[in-house]
Amino acid sequence: MKQYRQLQKELAVQEENYLSLLAQKSELEYQLAMQREELAYSRKQESDIRSLHQGARQLKHDMRNHLMVLASYLNSGDYEAAKIYTSEILDKLNTMHSYVETGNSLLNHILNEKLELARRYKIAVRAEIETLSFSRMRSIDFSALLTNLLDNSIEASKDEPDGELLLHIFQERGYDAISIKNRIGKSVLAENPALQSTKEDREQHGIGIGQIREIVAAYDGICDFYEKEGFFCSRVFIPQ
Repeated sequence: MKQYRQLQKELAVQEENYLSLLAQKSELEYQLAMQREELAYSRKQESDIRSLHQGARQLKHDMRNHLMVLASYLNSGDYEAAKIYTSEILDKLNTMHSYVETGNSLLNHILNEKLELARRYKIAVRAEIETLSFSRMRSIDFSALLTNLLDNSIEASKDEPDGELLLHIFQERGYDAISIKNRIGKSVLAENPALQSTKEDREQHGIGIGQIREIVAAYDGICDFYEKEGFFCSRVFIPQ
């Protein structure tokens, strides 16, 4: 009987050790997945920077030729041609990708990818970004949060004739905060006050709202969705 109890104790210890090792294994697998994700982000960031530098070098090379053409038009008095040519140059400059550097590699990746998408839809973007770490959040949660917020605003703005997106990432009273506003032609909340996702309103703000609220609640944060002065506004506050 004594030997049986001893075996039970040893079995209990082994089971405890097994569960501990299993938990460590899961944590290591999660950390490995995050490191691989960060590595992928870093490689994409490096590729974007190289593309930007290449574009800048090409622009510098081209500008001399552009100025010579403009000088030729002006010297010959063909001001209309000079005006058209200048407009074409400005259009080309406006379509060039500008890289956002925040000091946070994950934030860089998300912002550059989504803001470039907004530009492709001809959405006017204004961004004010402070260097924040959102250190309390796991990378996977922060990525899902910011990606959903930006996707919602871009989706709602892409068919607006005067699409406009205002992004502000800032620190306020012990919170890391994200504020995103997009111009709307009509009220979203009047038609869908609960911001529920349905197939009929996929162009509205239902996509990802539930996930946003769940992530923010998991970190004891605050989120708010409202409308003001022709904009739909999304604000998120995560305690530091």
